[in-house]
Amino acid sequence: MTDAADRIFCAIDTAELAEAERLARALGGQVGGLKLGKEFFTAHGPEGVKRIAGAGAGARIFLDLKFHDIPNTVAGAVRAAAPLGCAMLTIHASGGAAMVRAAVEARGTARAPLILAVTVLTSLGETELAAVGQKGPIADQVLRLARMARDAGADGLVASPHEVRALREALGRDAVLVVPGVRPAWAGADDQKRVMGPGEAVAAGADYLVIGRPITRSPDPADAARRIAAEIEGA
Repeated sequence: MTDAADRIFCAIDTAELAEAERLARALGGQVGGLKLGKEFFTAHGPEGVKRIAGAGAGARIFLDLKFHDIPNTVAGAVRAAAPLGCAMLTIHASGGAAMVRAAVEARGTARAPLILAVTVLTSLGETELAAVGQKGPIADQVLRLARMARDAGADGLVASPHEVRALREALGRDAVLVVPGVRPAWAGADDQKRVMGPGEAVAAGADYLVIGRPITRSPDPADAARRIAAEIEGA
């Protein structure tokens, strides 16, 4: 696998176990990891995660459940998820510093899973951010949440590609930056508001890219992944 391919985490957003396993097998050796979110986890739980990990030819699992609750509850959820052996796990930075600290402490001294704090969802624009009572502009809110989460011990952040350069400059090389809202030139934006091409996102400072539909809806998912890796290499 190339270094460029290793940066790609394919989002498998389906409740169908057979379809998820098919995609995991098709993408073996073509991407660095597979992202499983609430749709899949609600349908299949921990055993489903293990099935996909086994089908994915050693691909790392990014468990994207975006925990957001009181600190004690989030800590319990992290302790329950840790034995699954996932590479990364998400929480919402907007849950506050105490919640972030509780998640990191529950993970313990092991380096995995990386605790990633989600800043502002890529489906939100300035109007939507204001509507839920968060202070904008979006770039300022992302930096505010990112600094708080890193100070509380989070290993990295999830943010749109439009905020990556500012995050990298503010936080340095140690912060792991995972970026959804990435669309190659030949794919549509779907429901994402703040998107960027894969090569641009890596050039801006992203460590890992989360890409779903341009790969999973392709007639040939492995070929789509290779085309995206080529865009990254070209950057």
